[in-house]
Amino acid sequence: MKKIAILGSTGSIGTQALDVIEEQKEFFQVEVLTANRNGDLLITQAKKFKPNAVVISDESQYQKVKDALWEDDIKVYSGVKALEEVVQMKDIDVVLTALVGYAGLKPTIAAIKAGKHIALANKETLVVAGELINELVAKYKVNLYPVDSEHSAIFQCLTGEFLNPIEKIYLTASGGPFRGYSLEQLAQVTKAQALKHPNWDMGAKITIDSASMMNKGLEVIEAKWLFDLRLDQIDVIVHPQSIVHSLVQFEDGSMKAQMGLPDMKLPIQYALTYPDRLKNEFTRFNFLDYPSLTFEAPDPKTFRNLALAFKAMEMGGNAPCILNAANEVAVDAFLKDKISFVGMSDLIEKSLEQVSFIEKPNLEDYVSTDEQTRIQANSYLKN
Repeated sequence: MKKIAILGSTGSIGTQALDVIEEQKEFFQVEVLTANRNGDLLITQAKKFKPNAVVISDESQYQKVKDALWEDDIKVYSGVKALEEVVQMKDIDVVLTALVGYAGLKPTIAAIKAGKHIALANKETLVVAGELINELVAKYKVNLYPVDSEHSAIFQCLTGEFLNPIEKIYLTASGGPFRGYSLEQLAQVTKAQALKHPNWDMGAKITIDSASMMNKGLEVIEAKWLFDLRLDQIDVIVHPQSIVHSLVQFEDGSMKAQMGLPDMKLPIQYALTYPDRLKNEFTRFNFLDYPSLTFEAPDPKTFRNLALAFKAMEMGGNAPCILNAANEVAVDAFLKDKISFVGMSDLIEKSLEQVSFIEKPNLEDYVSTDEQTRIQANSYLKN
């Protein structure tokens, strides 16, 4: 039985992971649950799954959570630093990092240094510090299991093929709710429109990233580090039905694709059970329900965030860290009606131009870059 820690158990990935664990309860035990601000849901989850410990990052909710769980003999911790400490508990086998954004970096590093295998749903960890993470994974001899549907698809396609060189991978994108829009149309997009994804049910941050194509840009950078690829080995193709989750092309021209309904439970389960595939009751894909699967090229001139992500990856160094921090500020501002949809790309582009570039950053450089970028981006918002 694997003992699991879920960082971000109250978010979209975290709640679905608990659904998987509940269905496969004979294989998993929940050891740790953490939440940022949703103390009420964390309490409900803890009473149901009986973890050894929980963390509520929002310290103002610590007493409420502690009072609710004291009869259950569940340890309660609070604060961001507690996330880095709790993942080091000796009984944990796998840490599912489902935190949103840069917040996932330090807890993931702490878990790797503690020798824990990582089920990675926090793509920003590799976007911000991919080279460092890969060095630590090698040093501490742990495995990274991708949870993002696209990277899980690539990972599944590579099973049994690890000695066969990749010629190219294709990351598929739904195109989001604004596929085919012009720049003029994007300029009029509202928050309510952007939060309605046609295929996936996700949290607000990733839904906006998907609408702007930044999510696909971040996934391109994540794929580089996960699969040791060059820029010219990664391509993006728009697939509105979201059935083909991604493809691998090998040197002989053969291609493998992983297909299924747009449901995150399958990649979550595969990451937690690899190399085994456990029988489940997930809804099955039926070809007759999807008689036509279509593919088209993305439009990086209109959806500039995708082009900016490729640019940051080409620059290397701390550029992807700048990209990520600026994007987090931009999305937060858009959700608070402080910036337009197309204005997010302007803010990110200015940040890449203005924040100091570091060719070979260390962890302290990444932390400093993130902080400086947020200051710079927020000052831009005020002007």
